[in-house]
Amino acid sequence: MIDKMLIRGAKVHNLKNIDVDIPLGKIVGIAGVSGSGKSSLALGVLYAEGSRRYLEALSTYTRRRMTQASKASVDEVLYVPAALALHQRPGVPGIRSTFGTGTELLNSLRLMFSRLASHRCPNGHYVPPSLLVAAGKELVCPECGAHFYAPSAEELAFNSQGACPKCSGTGIVRTVDLDTLVPDDSLTIDGGAVAPWNSLMWSLMTDICRQMGVRTDVPFRDLTKSEKDIVFHGPAEKKHIFYHNKNSNQAGELDFTYFNAVYTVENALAKVKDEKGMKRVEKFLKEETCPECHGTRLSSAARAPKLRGISLDDACAMTLSDLVDWVRGVPESLPTEMRPMAESICEAFESTAKRLIDLGLGYLTLDRSASTLSTGERQRMQLARAVRNRTTGVLYVLDEPSVGLHPSNIVGLTGVMHDLVADGNSVILVDHDTQILKEADWIVEMGPEAGAKGGHVIAEGNIPMIEENSNSQIGPFLSGKAETKLRERAKKDELFANGTVHLSTSQIHTVKPLEVDIPKGRFTVVTGVSGSGKTTMVLESLVPALEAKINGNPLPAHIRSVEADGIAHVKLIDATPIGINVRST
Repeated sequence: MIDKMLIRGAKVHNLKNIDVDIPLGKIVGIAGVSGSGKSSLALGVLYAEGSRRYLEALSTYTRRRMTQASKASVDEVLYVPAALALHQRPGVPGIRSTFGTGTELLNSLRLMFSRLASHRCPNGHYVPPSLLVAAGKELVCPECGAHFYAPSAEELAFNSQGACPKCSGTGIVRTVDLDTLVPDDSLTIDGGAVAPWNSLMWSLMTDICRQMGVRTDVPFRDLTKSEKDIVFHGPAEKKHIFYHNKNSNQAGELDFTYFNAVYTVENALAKVKDEKGMKRVEKFLKEETCPECHGTRLSSAARAPKLRGISLDDACAMTLSDLVDWVRGVPESLPTEMRPMAESICEAFESTAKRLIDLGLGYLTLDRSASTLSTGERQRMQLARAVRNRTTGVLYVLDEPSVGLHPSNIVGLTGVMHDLVADGNSVILVDHDTQILKEADWIVEMGPEAGAKGGHVIAEGNIPMIEENSNSQIGPFLSGKAETKLRERAKKDELFANGTVHLSTSQIHTVKPLEVDIPKGRFTVVTGVSGSGKTTMVLESLVPALEAKINGNPLPAHIRSVEADGIAHVKLIDATPIGINVRST
């Protein structure tokens, strides 16, 4: 019986023509210092060959429509299964992606509300749930006799026909920020106080404004309320003016329509065709919750169906744990003839949700924007999506899956890996974390150093063999015998001797209002389980608040106050890859 993959003469990147055997049907950890060749072996050889050979088994017609991978630089790879890879850092999703769309739970939920809900007739009456919807037949309102068709699942999708017409399914609208129109109210209008007229409109707008009865030679803050209203919201009246161009020294009489400051921005936004044009306009805009859908992204028609007394947007606002409990009660709330269909739809939802809850994501709501999720949350979403189908005989390559995960979250991750192996799959695990490496049945350690001095297999075997191997660099850390150097810490009573950075916030996402004191001149770590609010506190609150305070700009809406005397600059070093396109090196 074949029980291992055979790799002979691997030379991908810095691999030094290595030969190694990888057990099948096991969790195999690939360890080593950064740059030692771990990912080259796992992704550059095993995944590359596993996926390439699977694609080569497809027809020529199908392969023509897929990106073809070149053969890995290796003499021979035998017995490698079809492979799937979960990369180190999932990409940040776009504005239209939510936790519900990313996990595909929303597909099942939309199907429930299409097939199982009470639907509203054109006259506002609700028709009880019926099998006629699944059959694609007309519904007849028992109250008024109106004939109508129930919406399909596609008509309940905010990325399709169910989108709110005001915000096009994004849940947010861009409106003109009045505070940015006159950034310096000590200037006169003649001196350039109205910023949009300087960059988005002809300079003659100040002359027309003068014809509208506004004093343009006094500081903007000294204008009357009615004069300011003309500047911001004045009517589009045509005025006859004498225009003198200061640059060319030319002059003449013109008839020109007045564009107030707000309309100037709105007109420029409507004409934007590229990113460069958008950059000129976006500084005058702010994002607000859509006033029509209230951030739900759905049209009024998509919010109309009711199931167990609530609408689709109400269900999406529930946490996943609460939503699963609600879904369990759906079949019993329906007529007997509809229960078999309801149980089938609900079972599909619950099986997907169970994996996410096992991975500790039960606190998220389906309407949570995916771009606001932390790296750890996106990592677990990706993992749950990849393993939800009970496959067998597949090679799963996990590239540092512990990145962004709290030690307590790793238990759910290891549970997923053991389930994959129990289903007859093989797992390749590239990681540095000893907590997760200890779950491996076999370890291959690369090294001894990074780059040109790496690319060798310096140790391989099970955990006890690695711990006893004198060549292994990870062994002492697995056994707990490694000596670790700790820097000298500040004494407790001296922590705030250099000053304090104080942050006060109101609620944002799942994070409650905060009052935080951070010692200046110290090394401070923000920790907590994945999704607990670390990213929200630091990247979405502290950093923007400090930048706003330093630059003299208004604080973000959820920031109550920030005190940081003596802080002159903020430098952010985050997990975003340095290279931005194919030409970056």
